[in-house]
Amino acid sequence: MAAAVALRADFTATRMRALARSSGDANQVRRLLALATIYEGGTRSDAAQLGGVGLQTVRDWVLRFNAAGPDGLIDAVPPGGVPLLDNAQRRALAQIVESGPIPASHGVVRWRLIDLAQWVWDEFAISVSKQTLSRELRAMGYRKLSARPRHHAQDDDAIPTFKKTSPPRWRRSGQRSRAARQ
Repeated sequence: MAAAVALRADFTATRMRALARSSGDANQVRRLLALATIYEGGTRSDAAQLGGVGLQTVRDWVLRFNAAGPDGLIDAVPPGGVPLLDNAQRRALAQIVESGPIPASHGVVRWRLIDLAQWVWDEFAISVSKQTLSRELRAMGYRKLSARPRHHAQDDDAIPTFKKTSPPRWRRSGQRSRAARQ
């Protein structure tokens, strides 16, 4: 059986408990207290039981603590996936959305997500799903809006003639009926 990985010598159990009291991260507190048990002379099994984990996890905590100190016991946010579009491609996408489609060349009269995904494929040879493209556009400040349809031969001067208007104010009827008075 291999020897246990030794803890750093520049910390003590008292200091570990003081760090645990001042920490606001519950997972870090649990790990600090488990390592404080080892500093006090407890076994790795005792530390694992106190931390609610297995021996391998305690070993991982010791390695993280030895490498980075108490800050190494804080859960790091994972970096996430690599973005599909870089900044230049996002700028090109924003430009094409702002300028709108050209029906003769793009084959559509308004952009839909599926049309933009096809445009991204044609321009950059990157396959993007509608959901991912929607997320990218929302991150760039765009919202899914649809303009009210307008006939191409609509006469702008005739619109006020047919527009419905509300009466200026509600008026009471002239005389009340006999049934209403009684």
